[in-house]
Amino acid sequence: MVFNERSNRKNDNIKRVVAIIRPQKLNDVKEALAEIGCDGMNVNEVKGRGRQLGIKERYRGSSYCVDLLPKTRIEIIVNEKDLDKIIKTIVDSAKTNEIGDGKIFVSSVEEVIRVRTGETGETAI
Repeated sequence: MVFNERSNRKNDNIKRVVAIIRPQKLNDVKEALAEIGCDGMNVNEVKGRGRQLGIKERYRGSSYCVDLLPKTRIEIIVNEKDLDKIIKTIVDSAKTNEIGDGKIFVSSVEEVIRVRTGETGETAI
């Protein structure tokens, strides 16, 4: 199917996976994803905080709170059939079993369009 005009249908079988992980785990996650055949991703350096509300530190006798910690955000668009394998791979390779390991968010993607060819849907992934 080649893109001619915008479709109003929703592709329930295309998902967006957004993983927020520790920056030092990025290479482990990338390598693990490549091993299962998942090469395409977007990566951003971000800052954020979770339930712990940052970390308290001392410097020269004074206490201060670093409330936004450096994190890495990975975004992957996948077919639903590959979703569980990708989530398990991210969890297994990013986990340190400590507070601040991150989160994974999954949402539906309404449409995907490959700019170069005009392909849409699953063929554009």
